[in-house]
Amino acid sequence: MKRLLIIGIGAGDPDHVTLQAVKAIAATDVFFVVDKGEVKHELVQLRLDLIAEHGRPPYRIAEARDPERDRAAAPPAYAAAVEDWRARRALACEALVRDELEDGQTGAFLVWGDPGVYDSTLAIVEDILARGNVTFDYEVIPGISSVAALTARHRTSLTQVGRPVHLTTGRRLAEQGPTADDVVVMLDAHTSFAGLDDHHIHWGAYLGTPDEILVSGPVSEVGERIREVRAEARARKGWIMDTYLLRRLEP
Repeated sequence: MKRLLIIGIGAGDPDHVTLQAVKAIAATDVFFVVDKGEVKHELVQLRLDLIAEHGRPPYRIAEARDPERDRAAAPPAYAAAVEDWRARRALACEALVRDELEDGQTGAFLVWGDPGVYDSTLAIVEDILARGNVTFDYEVIPGISSVAALTARHRTSLTQVGRPVHLTTGRRLAEQGPTADDVVVMLDAHTSFAGLDDHHIHWGAYLGTPDEILVSGPVSEVGERIREVRAEARARKGWIMDTYLLRRLEP
């Protein structure tokens, strides 16, 4: 049977790759790379660099282009747009596994961060298996998530005694507001923390890379700075990945 590895490679620093991930990369015959286009080529290049460093020849690299997604869609159209994109991406990944991986070989997707925290790869793999056009066994190799990288770089803990942590998105934060005293927000294109002046924010972008940006402080004091820095960085690079921890200030 074909074997598939879903390998978490960390938030951006090549040293985030665990020994387990290094062994998994070395055991891979075919690496599947989904290209997001020229703007995000450096995300692909990081994967290629890790493969070159830890892969064990002879291996092959099979590429597919990531389908375009409607990122401007508003609720409820947003959910439909994501499902449509995921379905088309699953078809592209299915073709890679079907056509590029032989029985008895091991293929791998190198996933940014931790595939079990904030990523669609596991759902896509399950979609492929459910259709039944190709069969394989798969294993998940955890990685250092952007959440772990964020709290480490800000030298703070994710949890506090007796307090829950809520992991959410910028869209949900804008719709619902903070749903816990400590909230982790992923990829907030609209800086939905605006106005939450009773919170402290630990914000980070491009975590673990040479372009890493960190800002921390009360939202009332650093919120505008984050918005300006984020807008400038996105305009300069063409993309941005950011994460932040909101912590309600003690009265």
